[in-house]
Amino acid sequence: MGAARPDNVFRSISTDQSAPSRKKAFCIALTPSGGQFKIVGDSPVEFIPFLANTDLAWIDFAAEDPSEAEKVAVSAGFISSLVPTLLGDYYSVYEDLDTELGIRLPAVVGRRFDVNITPLLILIRKNLILTIHGIGTTRLTRFSRYAPTFLKKVDPKLSPPDKITILLTRLIDENNNGNFDHLREIELQGDELSQTLLDVKASRESLAPDIYNMKHALIAYLDALWTTLDVISSLRYGDAKLITDDKHLLGMFTILANDVNRQIALGEHMSEVLASGLEVLQSIYNNQLQILNNKVSLLMAWLTVIGTAVLVPNTIATIYGTPFFTDKGPEDLWWYALLLFFSTVISGYATFWWMNRKDLMPKMPDL
Repeated sequence: MGAARPDNVFRSISTDQSAPSRKKAFCIALTPSGGQFKIVGDSPVEFIPFLANTDLAWIDFAAEDPSEAEKVAVSAGFISSLVPTLLGDYYSVYEDLDTELGIRLPAVVGRRFDVNITPLLILIRKNLILTIHGIGTTRLTRFSRYAPTFLKKVDPKLSPPDKITILLTRLIDENNNGNFDHLREIELQGDELSQTLLDVKASRESLAPDIYNMKHALIAYLDALWTTLDVISSLRYGDAKLITDDKHLLGMFTILANDVNRQIALGEHMSEVLASGLEVLQSIYNNQLQILNNKVSLLMAWLTVIGTAVLVPNTIATIYGTPFFTDKGPEDLWWYALLLFFSTVISGYATFWWMNRKDLMPKMPDL
């Protein structure tokens, strides 16, 4: 499992600076009569007076740093050591304290191949679920728009653990869907990368970083999925007092686990496709290297032919420059020039013919 430093786990995920006046917390609650209400504020402390006569309440808070998350949890009635325990060295944590239950899930945020694993804390006690995340994690904010309709369908006659379990599974499912959306984005970028790999003239310098970034993104994403599966399994088989014993409701965790397993299988399939892409990249590189070697070999072969063609007449000229041939005059220039010309042509052609016959002339492949 990957490590996350507690001093920056929330600060690193703040991506939206466009609305500084936006409220950081909201509360959605279910009353004993089956009614619902929703309030917003700057801190969960503002909601405490309204929770006295509720059957089920969900408070969501966007924290800027771990210290703020710890203060908010304590103000909502949780023990002070729960949040520091959850913000440890692992992407996922399951902490059962009988009267309180703490869960840390990985929330994948980012764009393209930039995968950032951020913490989503879910704290549970009595009839309250408190979720804490970074400012840039908005998937639960989207769910809050139709959460009152969802809570309206919860039977008021159910026990508190049953109600907690129903809402908890929906929150986990919403987080999983947000993570799955990022896998679809990685898959889309991978398809564009595959189109580039079809070009045999594609630049290795531009392909290599993209393939590495995609590989790194898949590894981080699969790590997040595996840790999510660990938490879901702990909820299903951990026998926590705050979680229902109803087999039908516990089966919802099994459904969540199956969804995560399918995404893991898809991610592993993409890893296999990526591995084949690396093989294609290596083939492109080897092909480019072979073309370069062929060009150099062809150049050396022609230099050999030219060198031989020049060497023969140069030798003849050297011989005729000796004192033995000093009696030759201008009237001998015509046959001397013809001798040099024909010796150059004949020696060059003879060298080319011999190298061709011995299959020493490299052939350029069709590009």
